[in-house]
Amino acid sequence: MSTKIFPTAQDAENAFYEALERGDLEAMMAVWSEDEEIVCVHPSGQRLAGQQQVREAWRQMFAGGSNLRVQVAQQLVVGGVMLAVHSVHENITIAGEPRARPPMLATNVYVRTAAGWRMIVHHASPAQEAAAPAAAPAPPKTLH
Repeated sequence: MSTKIFPTAQDAENAFYEALERGDLEAMMAVWSEDEEIVCVHPSGQRLAGQQQVREAWRQMFAGGSNLRVQVAQQLVVGGVMLAVHSVHENITIAGEPRARPPMLATNVYVRTAAGWRMIVHHASPAQEAAAPAAAPAPPKTLH
């Protein structure tokens, strides 16, 4: 049981991304709700449900060490008294990679508990590349 208390959903979100960058499994799991009704979907991955599956997936991800940086951008928040949904763009860079990765789209859902705010859903997927702007239509030809 985690003794860490997150007074706001944003505090929990900040702790989530800090744990991700550090590759810290215990800090990561401190953000998650201790209930079994949690769900995590990594980019192009399967749905993971429950403490055991979510913990094991993060353990495997962190096993190689942490060499990534995450910049969260374009955050949209829908919140209430007991539930908050954050939609973000995750710009991830990995040390030693010559070029930037395409952004990920992530949805993070937090619930307010007696022990503060906790994550119950993290779903990330690759963002589609923006479509090229349509060419301006050619002006009509006038025949004289």
